[in-house]
This record gives sequence, C-alpha cells and structure tokens, in this order.
Amino acid sequence: MAKKQLGHALLHSINDFNEAKQVIVGGVNSPVRAFQSVGGTPPFIFKGEGYSLYDVDGNSYIDFVQSWGPLLFGHADGQIQERVIEVLQRGLSFGAPTELETTLAKKIVLSYEGVEKVRLVSSGTEATMSAIRLARAFSQKDDVIKFEGCYHGHSDSLLVGAGSGCATFGVPSSLGVPKNISQHTLVARYNDIDSVKACFQASKNVGCVIIEPIAGNMGLVPAQLEFLQELHALCQQHQAVLIFDEVMSGFRASASGSQSYHHLVPDLVTFGKVIGGGLPLACFGGRAEIMELLSPMGGVYQAGTLSGNPVAVAAGIVALEKIAQDPKLYSRLEALALRFTDGLARVAQLNRIALQTCVRGSMFGFFFSEQEVCDFEGAKSSKSDLYATFHQKMLQKGVYLAPSAFESGFLCTPMHENIIDACVQKAQESFSEMAHGI
Repeated sequence: MAKKQLGHALLHSINDFNEAKQVIVGGVNSPVRAFQSVGGTPPFIFKGEGYSLYDVDGNSYIDFVQSWGPLLFGHADGQIQERVIEVLQRGLSFGAPTELETTLAKKIVLSYEGVEKVRLVSSGTEATMSAIRLARAFSQKDDVIKFEGCYHGHSDSLLVGAGSGCATFGVPSSLGVPKNISQHTLVARYNDIDSVKACFQASKNVGCVIIEPIAGNMGLVPAQLEFLQELHALCQQHQAVLIFDEVMSGFRASASGSQSYHHLVPDLVTFGKVIGGGLPLACFGGRAEIMELLSPMGGVYQAGTLSGNPVAVAAGIVALEKIAQDPKLYSRLEALALRFTDGLARVAQLNRIALQTCVRGSMFGFFFSEQEVCDFEGAKSSKSDLYATFHQKMLQKGVYLAPSAFESGFLCTPMHENIIDACVQKAQESFSEMAHGI
C-alpha cells in the first residue's frame, strides 16, 4: 500500500527526497523547500500548468507560490514558451551582446521613474550585491543600513541580523560571514524612522541604505508611506545612496513595482523574478551618473558569463509585453487577492482564529496574530505553529502555500473567482478542523 503523507499519496516524493539527500545538501537547493518549518515531506514537482502544480505521485495543487513570484502568468504560459523555444533554437548562450538585451533594458527603464541605465545579471543576490558595491563607490563611504526582516540575497554584508538592539552594527546571521564585514552593516527596525536616525548617528560613514519598500521575506509587510518619505529625506540629508530592492515587488505589485504606492524615486533599484518570466534573470539600475561608475566606463567591477542570457531575456521581454498590453491586469489580480484574503479573514473569524491579512497588487500575505504586523518583531510574534498546521491541512486539500510563515503568496493570471472561492472553502474546512483539534 502507498505510504500516506498529509492526506496525499507521496510515496515517490518520499523516495525522491531520501535519494536527493544522498547527493544534495538537505535534499534541496534552497533551504525553505525542505518544509522544515511546516513539517512533512515536500512534494517533488513533475510539471506546472496555469495555476496548478502536479507532483510525481500524480497529486495536483492550486499553486500560490508561483516559483516564489516570477510566474505572473502562471506555469507554462504559451506565449512565453513559444518565444523561448524560438530563441533557444538559435543558441543557448553567446557571452556577447544581443539586441534582445537592449530591448528588455528599454522596457525596464521606461517602466520605473529614475532608472536611466541598467545592468543585467542572473540573480537577485547578484543585483543587490552589485548595487551596494556601486553605491559605496559613488558615496565613497563604507557602511550600509539594512532593516530587520528584509532579505536581499545571501552576500556576506547582507546576511546580518540585529545586534543587542536595533540601530546597532549587525552581527553575522550565517556561519562563514566574517565579523569585520558585518561590522560595516547597521540594522534598523522596519517602519521605524527613529531607528534609522540612530544608525546615522552611530556612524558618519553610511554610504547607502537598502530596503524592500514592500517587504516579502517576513511575510508581506509594506513600508508605510510616511516612513519611506522620511527615509528618502534622510538619505538626501546624509548623502547616502537609497536602494529600493524590488526583486520581489517589481512588476508584481504593479507595472512600476512599489513606486505606484509611494511615488518616490530611489537612487538605485534592483529587479528580478518577473523580469525573467520564470528563468534566471535580474538587474540593477538607477541614475546614469551612478551607473556609469561600472566597468567598462568606471572603476567598479562587475561581470557575469551568463548575464543577459538570450533565452532568459526573451522570456522577460514577453512577460513585460504582456503586462503592457493589459492595463487592468493588476487591478484584476488585486481584486482576486482581496477576495482570497478577505475570505480567509472571514472564515478564520468564524472559527475564532485571529488573522491579519495584507495585499499589494498580485501579492498577498497573512499572519496568525491579534495585532497588525508592521515589522519583523511583529512577524516573529505571530503564531507560526498555527501557520504550519494550516499549511499541512491546505496541502492535504490540494492548496500549495509557501512552506514558511514568513513568505509572501502570489496570484497568477489564470486564476479566477471560482478557484479563489474553492480555496476559501478549503480554508474554512481547515480552520474548523484546527478549532476542533482535528
């Protein structure tokens, strides 16, 4: 008899996971995929189509992860696949300039105010790491301010947590990060401008500030408008380069990322995920006078064999073309996201379960908490054990949510009201089971 896991037959996934652990560290190539914070065995995916995932055991799931954000148009979008196939038939990689790179760069520049030039790279980590190096060169100052709960990739200077209190020089949050590197990173509290002011007081050598204006890695927690406005002013006052990390929110929250919510122009911005249409691609860009410090024009070195890879760029071009052709895309997806989160809140209340929800365009999040979550402390205070139970029950019912309480959820264009309503009904069943200890 097939072994059961979370109500689904996962015999092949269990075997695949055990086999993967023999040759891949932890059995996964990105830690959260291991399901350690929610329990159970991760389904091994065979294919995706539209809003659905199918695992190797034949189970199907309504997917609210969408590859952690890139798949605005769902899995296996026909138009994106068609263009990718056309381009890959001409070659997978050249390590030389192509017209496609310029086409994509123009689309990004036209979409976001203040981005005058860009440089394409292969990952969000590359983009943020390079943007910080560039910002330090421009400001000629070494220290960086980041915020608790914001994730900007796994480069050394950004794998830093708060020290003994906020607004202090950080301490490494990962083994292998030298203390002398983390000592150049100050950590402030998200949505708390006083903590940022304290950072500037603690160091007269702050060269840049990096922030997710819509944080998606402590759950979905948007920056408050007044906070961002004051942060922008502080950076100008102290001549520090302001970097908006829009790797997640860019072309996800709106066609201009977070900018449509606050109308602020950062000095530099990073993009990823959606601009690659599901393939590895990211970029950083901003004011020409800063960007032109990059080699070969300036003295800041950055390079990459696969940067501007034609196949990934082709997928990104189609994604941005589809966005431009559908002016109601984000309002339609936001309405669906609100339908989902409002439904979750309603059925949670019916079962006397405290739930906080948030939506930004096609992104959504929720916390099992009595209080609205505005920063990382609030996120950590939420009941992650309830999230783990809820995740298991929803997976059992065929709904694939992020396997962590501290990640955003994502919608895609193939989703519709009937699918959302079906998921709310499954949530009602899950909350009822939780309320009754089933």
